[in-house]
Amino acid sequence: MNWINSREFAMSQDQNDPLCDLRNEFLFPEHNGHPVVYFTGNSLGLQPKSAKRYLLEELDDWARLGVEGHFHAKRPWMPYHEFFTDSLARLCGALPEEVVAMGTLTNNLHLLMVSFYRPKGKRFKILCEKKAFPSDQYALQSQARFHGYDPKEAIIEVGPREGEHTFRTEDFLEVIERQGDEIAMLMIGGVNYYTGQFMNIPTITSAARSKGIMVGWDLAHAMGNVPLQLHDWDVDFAAWCSYKYMNSGPGSVAGIYVHQRHLNREDIPRFEGWWGHDKDTRFKMPETFKPMATAEAWQLSNAPVMAMAPHRASLDLFDSTKPEERRKKSLNLSAYLRFIITEVAERRNSPIEVITPQDDRERGSQLSVIMHGQGKELFDALMDHGVIVDWREPNVIRMAPVPLYNSFEDIFRFGEILDKCLSR
Repeated sequence: MNWINSREFAMSQDQNDPLCDLRNEFLFPEHNGHPVVYFTGNSLGLQPKSAKRYLLEELDDWARLGVEGHFHAKRPWMPYHEFFTDSLARLCGALPEEVVAMGTLTNNLHLLMVSFYRPKGKRFKILCEKKAFPSDQYALQSQARFHGYDPKEAIIEVGPREGEHTFRTEDFLEVIERQGDEIAMLMIGGVNYYTGQFMNIPTITSAARSKGIMVGWDLAHAMGNVPLQLHDWDVDFAAWCSYKYMNSGPGSVAGIYVHQRHLNREDIPRFEGWWGHDKDTRFKMPETFKPMATAEAWQLSNAPVMAMAPHRASLDLFDSTKPEERRKKSLNLSAYLRFIITEVAERRNSPIEVITPQDDRERGSQLSVIMHGQGKELFDALMDHGVIVDWREPNVIRMAPVPLYNSFEDIFRFGEILDKCLSR
């Protein structure tokens, strides 16, 4: 694509965009009476306009029906989590029985690690990426300590090479080959939160499983962002949140994936609750737990309906689109953003470094940028001019133009504002 830094070019791209009308389905914050340039869908997605209606429907059913809403609401609350299954399975490339909407991200990771981090003998180590999102680091460290290990000995971290910002797949493969018989579990972020790098999930998974390692992925920055085929890639387990690219509201319900081979097993270690029990006998209140034959066996409690209603509103928008159209637009938006940033920075003689891979196979919507010598000041200036971006210490500005609601004209507007900020 021959990109051009002009409003006319950006508008022509939007006119030919099959997803352009979806922008009208979302609510944008305003700055001085105009919609902001919103590039933080990697942190909190925008609110779908239908979310309020979906939530009010549940509140109205609660008012009208009381407890009978569990059976007679427009979307009955008793099986409420089941209304998400097919949509989530499509988004992560899973069988319907392998996914369930439940809990919160780190809570779910702990529940999954009860089942899939089973250290024994010399195989007790955990392989992860260096400087993972802190919550993942805390979770892995606490799991190691819970099993009686020193995290400094139990956790193997693979980081970028000296002078580089992103990970090399071959470095993970080398560690797996060399120490595979000591590693009990691999748990890595599918898209790195800091750089936006899309990890090579199938290659790393295949290498780890060939060594008998249990493989899990944190998909917080991947779900709804990049193409996933968890079942075909033979991933053992995964978890995600829904408030980033899935636009379901702050702290909204998360979800899990568990490969089919681990389902319908009564011998697997698991923390259990009544919503994971076989639904045909759940209300007979048996004393002995009988797991659901699906990923629902990992549920503990009934669905948080009010938190889940906006999630359904967002997933309806995903279901109305084609994954190949979302992916194409995502790559084009981030490529155009890279072009605009580079063009403006060169014109203003401002040193800039985009640390997100340029290869389409290694990125999604996010671009992470180091503006050498003026990072925080530039971030503050952009925010003051109505550009909502994200600052990460020590010196990175993260930006994520999202295909469901961002436009090419957003990126052109950003370029104008960036030019104005750099000129000062």
